[in-house]
Amino acid sequence: MSVYKDKNNDTWYAITRYTDWTGKVRQKLKRGFKTKREAVAWEREFLEHKTADMNITFAAFVELYRKDMKSRLKENTWLTKEAIIEKRILPYFEDKRMCDIQPKDVISWQNEMLEYRNEKGKSYSPAYLKTLHNQLSAIFNHAKDVYELRSNPASKVGNFKKGKSREMLFWTTEEYSKFSKSMMEKPISFIAFEILYWCGVRLGELLALTPNDFNFNRETVSINKSYQRIKGRDVITEPKTPKSNRIINVPDFLIEEIQEYLSLIYGLKTDDRMFPITKSYLHHEMDRGAKEQNVKRIRIHDLRHSHVSLLIEMGYSALAIADRLGHESIEVTYKYAHLFPSKQLDMVEKLSIKRKEVEDEESIR
Repeated sequence: MSVYKDKNNDTWYAITRYTDWTGKVRQKLKRGFKTKREAVAWEREFLEHKTADMNITFAAFVELYRKDMKSRLKENTWLTKEAIIEKRILPYFEDKRMCDIQPKDVISWQNEMLEYRNEKGKSYSPAYLKTLHNQLSAIFNHAKDVYELRSNPASKVGNFKKGKSREMLFWTTEEYSKFSKSMMEKPISFIAFEILYWCGVRLGELLALTPNDFNFNRETVSINKSYQRIKGRDVITEPKTPKSNRIINVPDFLIEEIQEYLSLIYGLKTDDRMFPITKSYLHHEMDRGAKEQNVKRIRIHDLRHSHVSLLIEMGYSALAIADRLGHESIEVTYKYAHLFPSKQLDMVEKLSIKRKEVEDEESIR
């Protein structure tokens, strides 16, 4: 027993030895416990966290995972991960020991997630289920890669089987034009949706824009930050990915609209946010405009899809579109492949021509 009574002040203290991540044996002393039980509990918890023994519970390892990962991620990214862990993963796995969790346990958890229905009878979307599994697998991968867990049971099971994904919705230019008529009476709404539709930026990127981001002579806008509302605070972060840092060319008509909008805002500084509004405000405006103009209601993020579909219709390549939107070309190719015009007929025609050329050459010989 490494817990002792300090007779001088009638408290307890604990002395424990542990092996750190470099393999060195170290000693830790902790004083001031009112009871022996508190000292023993502290020693047990300290050793669990320091040695990362895979006999620890899943809940205890999640605390390790939190300490290792939280400071490495954007605040909003971590909060999203934490919410998934707390609400969807911990309730099932928290009391199981890491070394005891088997693929069959992951399958049982997946089945619970598949069977979930909210008060309206709605299940989780295929995309959300995939996110849940990816987070669970990330925790086991961290245990495997850093703390020498023997294997990742989530990886052995694999992700949820692909289900029916959400239909990709978008507005044509005609539909957007109708919608925008309902926004004209509110300059802040009109310009916000103009930038979303004609530039294809993300909502967080839009809400972070300042006058400084625009070069009106070159007709460009620099996308170099993103806005988030986190626990009642306005937070400006880096964009979603490194490729999201980009400079976008802006249509001349939109440049004129933005300049006119800025001239209407009294006292706006060059580094102030141009759109001091919330995401919920724009959601409400989208509801209003779609209803007034009798156009289908799409999500705000679907305006980004609308921009892509417009560029595809205009004949731009996946790579060119990816550069403008700030993500990898392969993502655009897979996500929007069904929108690109098919080249099959052109291929067949050229193959037929090639075959005929070969036959003609052989007949001449």
